Parts: sequence; structure tokens; C-alpha cells
Amino acid sequence: MENDIWIAGISRGHNSGVCLLKNGEIVFSIEEERLSRRKYDGGPYASIVKILDYTDKIDYLVIAHTQSLDSTAGKVDFSADDVYTGLCRKLGLIDQRIETSKHPQVIDLSIMHHKLHAAAAFYRSPFDQAVAVIADGAGSIIPMGDPANPNNMLGFWEYETIVDCSYPSVFKTLYKHMGSRDPVVGASGIKLTAEIFGEEGEYEAVLSDRGGITKAYEATTTFCGWAPIEAGKTMGLFPYGNANPEIPELYDQNAPAPGIFNRNVFIPNTPNGAFVNDGFYTQLQPKREEWEAVDGDLTKLQVRRDMAYAIQKQSSQEMIKLIRKAVDMTGEKNVVVSGGYGLNCVANYEYLEELKDEGINLYVEPISNDAGTAMGAALMYWHGRTEDETNRDLTTLYLGPDYKYTIDDIQTAINKIDSNITMSDATDKDVVNLMTDKNIVTIFQGRSENGPRALGNRSILFDPTFEDGKDYVNEVKKREYFRPFAGSILAEDVHDWFDLRGMDETPHMMYAVNCKPGVEEKIPSIIHIDGTCRIQTVTEEQNPLYHKLIKEFKEKTGVPIVFNTSFNLGGDPLVETIDDAIHTLVNSDIEYLYLPEHGKLIKVPNE
Repeated sequence: MENDIWIAGISRGHNSGVCLLKNGEIVFSIEEERLSRRKYDGGPYASIVKILDYTDKIDYLVIAHTQSLDSTAGKVDFSADDVYTGLCRKLGLIDQRIETSKHPQVIDLSIMHHKLHAAAAFYRSPFDQAVAVIADGAGSIIPMGDPANPNNMLGFWEYETIVDCSYPSVFKTLYKHMGSRDPVVGASGIKLTAEIFGEEGEYEAVLSDRGGITKAYEATTTFCGWAPIEAGKTMGLFPYGNANPEIPELYDQNAPAPGIFNRNVFIPNTPNGAFVNDGFYTQLQPKREEWEAVDGDLTKLQVRRDMAYAIQKQSSQEMIKLIRKAVDMTGEKNVVVSGGYGLNCVANYEYLEELKDEGINLYVEPISNDAGTAMGAALMYWHGRTEDETNRDLTTLYLGPDYKYTIDDIQTAINKIDSNITMSDATDKDVVNLMTDKNIVTIFQGRSENGPRALGNRSILFDPTFEDGKDYVNEVKKREYFRPFAGSILAEDVHDWFDLRGMDETPHMMYAVNCKPGVEEKIPSIIHIDGTCRIQTVTEEQNPLYHKLIKEFKEKTGVPIVFNTSFNLGGDPLVETIDDAIHTLVNSDIEYLYLPEHGKLIKVPNE
């Protein structure tokens, strides 16, 4: 193409990042935390600078968030640009001569948060048309009331949304559950015009002073002792709980729509997390002797475990209701799921069982967190501007920057950190021998994985046959005792080991699946206490070097699966660069780093 079109989509809030497109193709996509080394980092400045590795000009900067640039972005001194326009202008990525803050190359789609989740899922799915189901903690804020009287305006935040999607860029809102901290009277089930989304027509709206599906999950996460954004820990804790009849219904079954939480159980704090109203329910308060028995560890209090169990079970049922509602509203059987709740691997697997006889084709977006909105914004703008109807079926997640490290680059990184670190030749067989001798081996190759899952390019590997493997690796990674680990399995063997409930493969580790009878005894360190494992199927085409390594492990052990977890320590982002990888080893008890592209093994002295 003579005149290439470069589009950079950026997400601004937590899980911020950049997705760079060239003529509609993804050049790279990365979260800011991978570069800044601060978990959930906002403001993707380092990611924007990374654009310069690929182009010195972009045609459009498309911005995703939950509130507009004008209302939330900081300003550059004197010039008064918002910080993102200003940074791109100063780097020369957009026209430096334009002095207005309304730069024509900058497109702000921040008030379309749920639509951007829908766009990322739709364009990455195999479908030419679909209905998107989005469930999020809090999306965009939508003002309601009389604009002529600001005192009568209320701000409502998106919780759940249903969007009708089709090429090239049609995203029509059909339904939305929104919430406010303020009391709402007589506002359920009304029709609202969709002008705020640049559309014509109406959509079904449910307004409440309560939270939605994800808000209740966030509240329970806080109740268990973590920040609301750490809901994955609650998912790991849930099978330690039991069905407890003393815990009240967490969602209001008499509400006009799915997912509206019980206002007696939860106290909303929109747009932030909510709280469990344990002062209202004495049964949620542990007795003094229970506190003393667990020595301050909330996760060992049975009532916390039972709440984790309750929220996992009940929230997935509310999502199933929402999926059915989407299908009923549209007649569409192709369903894509995104938003923060889309990362719930346990719920994703539950949908397959519950919906198996309803003819629904389900796609769950692996970059369901807010990082995915950068990709959604870039792709939506590309398809809308060019009217390109190409379905690229963007299946790969190996989308990080391409560093193309040479042996000299790696040796320089080693020398910079510690001259006692050694690098030697190694084969897959050597690495498998280390693993079966109960060594943790990290692997670093190619482009990093986009999204929160490690898929064999930035992974920690271990032999899953060791009975104490989970406890051992959790201790080394400095993670909580109850958190499970994943497995990477040869795709050709997966159906002998796991029940995929009708799926051919699960390459993105988005489902916690049941193991077949007799499997748990063979790979005990990666089977959770409920008999499930979050697995990644690997084909030679998807990741040839990783597939080859797993095949070597199978040849020695008879087991076609390796223990896989993210290459990081507890609380740290996934490693991104070779320097990050070596630093992680130096600061842990892990000794080995395998570089299969180069046939090299790095060893850090373990003092």
C-alpha cells in the first residue's frame, strides 16, 4: 500500500497499554505494566514511546477509557494539550505544528468503554456477526437527567451491556444495566435514547443504586482481604468453600434484570469496588476463636471461603441469564463475552455445560480486561474509517514487541547484572532432565503474550507429576497457598486427559476444565482441589518451540503436559525483556532460564 495508515489505540486507566495497527494489521500490543514494571499501571507513556521502534508517524491516536479526555486527563504545562496528545506531539508521532488541544489526529472514544470491549472480542472472534455480552466492574459514566439543570443530573456507570455487532463497524447497544451511588426511583426497565453513543434509536436500560455481577465479585474479593482488582484470587479460593445456607442470596432474584446485587448484602461504592455488609449479617462475622485459630489469615476463615464459593456459583448463573437474554433479544447464536468478568475461567467452563443444548457458539475474549480496549478502539476506528469487512480471526496472543535478541545482546544483559551468571548450550532434552530432577526452569522466547496469561513465551515450567509441586512453586513465587497452577498440553492429546465440553482446543487458557478419571494422580501439582485445571492446548503451528519441548517431556515421562505459570514473582507483572527475566532469577530461588531460539541455558548461582 502506497500510503500506509498507522493507528495507535491506547487504554488509559488500570491495565493501560497500546495497540499499534498498520493497515488494519496488529503490529504490537502491550500493557504498560510490562514496561514500567508496576502492576496495573495507568498512563501508557512507555508504551507510546515504544511506537517509535516501528514508525515515526501515526495517522490517528484513538483513546479508550471510561471518561473523556477533557474531564479526566492531565494537561501539559503552557500548551494545555492533554498529556497523551502532548506526548505524541513532542515525539513527532502526530503533527507538531498544530497548537489546538482538539488535535484532528486524536479521536477520543472514552465514553464507549463497553463498546470497545465488544469490539476487541468481536474482531478477534471467528464470527462475521455476533451479539456481545459485556460484564465489567464499572465502564463509562453516562449522565442522566436534565442538562439545563445540572443539579438534577446523575452519573450512571456501565455494569452489563448487550451489543449487536457486525462488520464493518456496527455496534448497536441493545441493553444496559447502569448504577449510581444515589437512590434511583422508578427507573427500572425504561427506554433510553442512544444518542450518547452516536447512534439512532433506543435501548433497554435498567438503572439502579446497586451494583452488577462484577461489583458483587469485587466486594467479595475485598471481604476476603484483597484489592477489588485481584478477583482472580477469589476464583482460586472458591473451591475451598462450601454451599452455606446461612449466606443470603447475593443477587436480587426479584430485580428487573440479571446481575443486580442484593442491596442488603452489598454496599455500593461506584465506580470503585463495593463492600460486604457484614455488620448487617452476624453470620458473616467470624467468632473470636475462629480468628485466633487462623492467625489473621482471612482466607482460612470458613465464612470467607464460603462467600468465595457463593459468589463464584451465583455470579456465573447471572451471566448465563444475561447470555440467554442477549440471544433472546437478537436471535443471534454467535455470542462473544468480554469485560473484566470474562477472565473468570471457572464461569467460562460453566457456560459450556449450561448452554450446550441451546445451539450457542461462544467466544470468550482472552484480553477481556481493560487492556483489550486499546485493541478494540484501534480496530473499531480502522474498520469504521475504511469500511474494511475483512475478518482477520486474530487468534494469536503473541503480540508483544519483537526484540530479536542476539547472543551478544543476551550476554551484555548478563554482564550488566552479574558476571557470575553463566550461559551454556542446551537442548530440550537437557531442560526436561532438569525438570524431572525437580528444578524450576523458566522459558523466554519470541514475542510476549498479550493479556494476563503466560502461554509458553514468558513462563515458569515445572514437572507436574510431583505431588508437592503446587506448594513448592507457590513458595518460590511468593504466592498464597491456595492458588492453583495451569498446564500446557499437546493439543493432540488433550481429549485423553481433559473434558473440553465440546471444544476442540483451548489455546488461550480461558477455561478451568475437568480432568478425566485417573488424571489427577498422574499430574497432582496442577489439578486444583475441585478436580479442574486451567489448561493451554499447544499445536506445532501455534508455538513450534514450546510444542517441541512438551513433546520431549512426553517422550521421557509419558505425560504430554507441563506445569506452566506466569514468569514473575507474586505482585510483579509478567517479565517482558531479557533484563526483566534475569533480574527475576537473581531475586528468587529460581536458577534456570531456557532460551530455545538460541539453544542456550542461563544459570544463576543459587547461594
